[in-house]
Amino acid sequence: MYDVIVLGGGPGGYAAAIRAAQLKGSVVLVEEAAMGGTCVLRGCIPSKIWLRTASLMEQARKAGDFGLKLDVQGLDCAAVVARKEGVSNEIAMGMTALLANNGIEVVMGRGTVESGHTVRVGDKVLEGKNIIIATGSTLAPCTIPGAEGLVLTTDELLGMSDVPGSVLVTDPGPIGVECAMLLAILGCKVTYAVPGPRILPDEDQDSAQRLASALRERGVKIMPRCTLERVENGACLLKSKKKEESVTVDKVLWSLRAPVATGFGLEALGVALGEDGGISVDEHCATSVAGIYAIGDCTGGWMLSHVASAMAICAAENAMGKPSVFNQSLVSRAIWGIVQMGSVGLSEEQAERQGREVEVGSFPYAINGYAMLRGEVDGAVKVVADAGTGEILGVHIVGSQASELIGEAVLAMQLECTVHEFAKGFRVHPAFCETVVDAFRDTEGWALYLPRRG
Repeated sequence: MYDVIVLGGGPGGYAAAIRAAQLKGSVVLVEEAAMGGTCVLRGCIPSKIWLRTASLMEQARKAGDFGLKLDVQGLDCAAVVARKEGVSNEIAMGMTALLANNGIEVVMGRGTVESGHTVRVGDKVLEGKNIIIATGSTLAPCTIPGAEGLVLTTDELLGMSDVPGSVLVTDPGPIGVECAMLLAILGCKVTYAVPGPRILPDEDQDSAQRLASALRERGVKIMPRCTLERVENGACLLKSKKKEESVTVDKVLWSLRAPVATGFGLEALGVALGEDGGISVDEHCATSVAGIYAIGDCTGGWMLSHVASAMAICAAENAMGKPSVFNQSLVSRAIWGIVQMGSVGLSEEQAERQGREVEVGSFPYAINGYAMLRGEVDGAVKVVADAGTGEILGVHIVGSQASELIGEAVLAMQLECTVHEFAKGFRVHPAFCETVVDAFRDTEGWALYLPRRG
């Protein structure tokens, strides 16, 4: 009997298997298709390779500002796809090797959970003291009437041989923003219709506005409060409260994802699911059935690779008898693009809805020396703090390297650092990270490089 059976070979399952093995557990990992999961094969890694291409293209267009005469003669999509596949395969091979290095058995095939302690893979029955479900997510079926001929899935986008002439994007979340940014820079005419008043409805309003401005500067037409009702004769019919209008495009991007939480035995065991179809778990990543844990995309929520990895550590430690808690409040989010976003914790609006009295500070990239010399002045850092205690409630960054800078805020919150303590720090100069300290100082009302208040 194994100590732990892991179902799924993506970032979550991979990390869970290794952590359990580090704790001297006997571990078997079951994978139906290929090692790497959505992140390595169809998500994080492939999309960032395309965004790197777009970033280099935009930098080349601005090279004249730095005395360089460059000419971008075109885009070789096949070369980008080849690089994407090469990097993804290299990472997947590394994962396989590291599993073997940790003494973890890998069984290829579709696993079905038959009880809290058994998993069937074909004719083989695996027995374990605990099971960790890490089955990830998948593209949800397209529900737009008449759109079948126009749909461009994110999987197809990342493997495209040509950039479409025009695309309608309807996902208001991070995937939609990244795809809209990518396509616009590559020369596609992008229409971005979102059902609410703004993109990124779950993020801080100021961050959403800054990213919306960055998209518009690159030619994206954002249509708020518009819902794609159906497609008729190649025309996309968008409905708002006031009117219905038609948009003709070459493709409609479909990026909605759904947890893979059913179809492999959990229903029969009575494992509870959440409203979004994900597996319900507690702070220990335990499901409603004893001995079964679940991590990552299959639990719904943000569906982020690093969250899966963090939950994996928690689940593996609990499965091996080492008490562990997953801290949901430390989940950081990021958007990779030419203008990046990084955030953690509560937005100003969320904090106020909770009845918190907040202090807010911010510092723009436009007066940071490093941003100025690099020509990357779009963006700002925003801090949301408890007015009484100085507790850091949230940090929101838009601008170059935001996905890296947000790590400072995550660490500060993890160590329960106050605004006052952070503001007393200092950083190397010149650097983007100076803006983070400056924003914390502004929260206390003493930012050195901003005009005096009042």
